[in-house]
Amino acid sequence: MNKNLADELVEMMTEDQWMLQQLFDSGELPSDTYHPRMKLLHEQNASRLKKIIGTYGWPGVSLVGEEAAKAAWLIAQHSVSDSGFMGECVCLLEDAVASGEVAGWQLAFLHDRVRTLSGKPQYYGTQFDVDESGWPAPFPIEDIAMVNERRARLGLNSIEERQEQMTEQERKRRANIGQIS
Repeated sequence: MNKNLADELVEMMTEDQWMLQQLFDSGELPSDTYHPRMKLLHEQNASRLKKIIGTYGWPGVSLVGEEAAKAAWLIAQHSVSDSGFMGECVCLLEDAVASGEVAGWQLAFLHDRVRTLSGKPQYYGTQFDVDESGWPAPFPIEDIAMVNERRARLGLNSIEERQEQMTEQERKRRANIGQIS
């Protein structure tokens, strides 16, 4: 395992999550636009991940360990300024999942993010929006009759179970701010 590379990836993920929390805590997020500080960090992290991939290929578990492999996925997931790079990462993750180097959920989430950002229906049902009442609702799903089969192949629970989890999270969030409907 490449400990230095693993540490670098985990540090990038930690900085990403810290900044996200700081922006939420300060009230700067959520926002209708891509926050400039978040965008800059995401672009810097994506640039570094591109170099890492160019040198090592996708940083999977055998190279960097489970946490750093997750960090690489998060960096790709947040590379929304570069949809071409995100698409390349989907292909790399397909191979990494097939060889057991990353968990299937990573592929599902990135694949769906790329599709929804390009205006296409998602494939695994991982990306949620909110309905008119503010409750979680999945973005459109391609061939919804087969979504649970696709989800199961990658180790995900059913779309119905995921919908209930998301709804329960929203209930708790509303309870915490005293807005139970």
